[in-house]
Amino acid sequence: MRTTASTFLLAGLTTLVALAACKSGEESTSSSAPPPPPTASAAPSAFPAPAPVIVREGGALVRSPSEPALYLADEDQQVVRRIALPADARNPPVAVHMPGPPAAVLATGDRVLVTVRGIRKSDDLASPYEGPGLLLVMRPDPAAGLVELGRVELPADAWGLAITPDASTALVTSPWAHAVSAVDLGTLKKRWTLDVPREPRAVVALPDGKTAYVTHLVRAALTRIDALDGEARAKDVPFPGAPLRTPADPLRREAATLAYSAVLSPDGARLFVPRHALGAMGESAWNGQNTVDILSVVEERPLAERAPRWFVMQAKSFQKTISEFGFEHDDPHLTGPAPSQIGEVFVQPRAVVYRKKTRTLLVASEGTDHLVELDALSLDPSLGALRKYDLGATRSDDEKDKPGDTRCGAPTGIALSEDEATAFVFCRSSHDLAIVRLDAYDKRAPYEPAPPAIFSLGPDFLPEQAALGRRLYYNARDWLVSNAFACAGCHPEGRDDGHVWHEDIRESFDEKGKYEPGAIHAFEDKQAFEGFMKGVPRQTPMLAGRVAAHGPYGWKGESPNLKHRVIIGFGIHRWLGGGPLSHSADKTIPRAEAILAFARRGLVPPPRHNREKTAEEERGEVLFNDPNVGCATCHLPRTEYTNRALVGLGPWAFDKARFDAEPEGDWKFKTPSLLFLAGSAPYYHDGSAATLEELVERNGKRMGHTDHLSKEDRAALVAFLKTL
Repeated sequence: MRTTASTFLLAGLTTLVALAACKSGEESTSSSAPPPPPTASAAPSAFPAPAPVIVREGGALVRSPSEPALYLADEDQQVVRRIALPADARNPPVAVHMPGPPAAVLATGDRVLVTVRGIRKSDDLASPYEGPGLLLVMRPDPAAGLVELGRVELPADAWGLAITPDASTALVTSPWAHAVSAVDLGTLKKRWTLDVPREPRAVVALPDGKTAYVTHLVRAALTRIDALDGEARAKDVPFPGAPLRTPADPLRREAATLAYSAVLSPDGARLFVPRHALGAMGESAWNGQNTVDILSVVEERPLAERAPRWFVMQAKSFQKTISEFGFEHDDPHLTGPAPSQIGEVFVQPRAVVYRKKTRTLLVASEGTDHLVELDALSLDPSLGALRKYDLGATRSDDEKDKPGDTRCGAPTGIALSEDEATAFVFCRSSHDLAIVRLDAYDKRAPYEPAPPAIFSLGPDFLPEQAALGRRLYYNARDWLVSNAFACAGCHPEGRDDGHVWHEDIRESFDEKGKYEPGAIHAFEDKQAFEGFMKGVPRQTPMLAGRVAAHGPYGWKGESPNLKHRVIIGFGIHRWLGGGPLSHSADKTIPRAEAILAFARRGLVPPPRHNREKTAEEERGEVLFNDPNVGCATCHLPRTEYTNRALVGLGPWAFDKARFDAEPEGDWKFKTPSLLFLAGSAPYYHDGSAATLEELVERNGKRMGHTDHLSKEDRAALVAFLKTL
């Protein structure tokens, strides 16, 4: 980390504020006992409520409170694994086949709960799965590993899992169906389902058993659910990303992604959410900054708040770097009012646990193959790490390293030993379990770093090239593929981050009048460097289920095939760009071909709903295929609902108040696929239509002819589009 003198002063002030806040929080919570959990229903039930648990939030990996074992939801291989402790290669895990990909597991004393994203009817693990989602209730079994007691059907894509303090109710998120459901664990009946904004992920129940918070993968705001035990209702809770490092611009403050996980402090007073703040500023912030944002639950506001005034500083180290490019007089990339970071503390946070004995947080850094330990009492724990445990161990940034070479790729789940001296980490992309000895922070026994023990979970089901592609897809350390952000940073699970990025278009050095992409940034500044055209909007496209075609690819159809598009990404998805051909073909092409293989073989499309269409949806399908409406003219049903041709849209498609024009007035864009359209808002290349309803309402005669349709017909057309 590099800082200026002003930054050191501010960091000191920040620390004092954090200590005061922590002391105040501890005093207030110690003076009054937490409210008792609600009384369990006295009504007879088919299934007794589960015994007490270690943690109330599910995850990819958990430890059992009643037996020496871990339970792992292995989504890629469609099994739940029981791993006996201590882990020993002579005692391999017991794999329990699931009806579809399991996302989260939670162990109680006598039960194991598992969310299953959907039902897969094919033995091909890369094939799509169908709704409904499931909550499985199982019991441990010495021989079989797990035996199913019952299952509850839920909205498709069941993913996040938590239980209330009395263990009577399970809460489940369904990202693709944008829903949260509650299940009575006594009767195994669904109590309710609420519609919430897209991509709900982590869910955490408060100690009172009546309220829960839900994070989202594509926005900063949380969803609060009240009256869990009655007439449940959902409400948005503003929760800006990285307030100490983000300007007051509302678009920046709401731009937070990758909130896969969340955890409460032991007293329930603070909610910790690791995520990526796209609007945060810093020395290396082309894509924002990673953060752990803290919600003060009692006051329901962020623990860290933006300063009354925004003091802009330029770090001298960054001024020196940028001057090498001749931009020292017009540098718009400025640091914010908190310590500037040249390197990330973590990248693509995937899981988090609270370590009570040290009052620290452990965050799985998916992009850097690290387990990062942070101070849970800090105002902003993500400003610096107490300890980084390198799970990759042998990796370095030396270009001679073998691509994808890591001992623990894409850490995805964390579980603590009973004494909290050891962390178990699921390495998703390398299919291993890492066993990490943690720092005790005891002066009498200084910590001596050592590589983690690695326990193999068996062979990879993917072919060798696609398996390499998966490691590269999640990894942000590869010197050529990425610069502090992996493919999964913008395309989580092959879906999209819901963000409109801004692409720098520059004039070619080789050909006058020819423009090409230079670099891409989460947010553009108003200034422009000579030779660059700033502010060209490019929404993140969805990949899963949309990359079977040969080509072309890119919003402008710039790439004739997918391999070319991946190589282009190596250049523009980094600070100041790097040029797609700035490295030799013997290094770029094998990496691109591996990522391509994984994108087509390993990225699983969202769930389908295999059901009969409603009368309204059937009416919409007729309208879609009607030549007088014209949707199917470009969005051909037989080829993923696109003819992949460039179509001229004209200047109506952009907001002149926000964006500069396209280079040379080129308003032609490749017809996008409509597959999985309902779950990938906003729409258009610039995200200017927030909903499908808005898109159809505004269309007129721009794409086909919908201006003559009645209100009922437009609604029917939207209903059909949501089935694709």
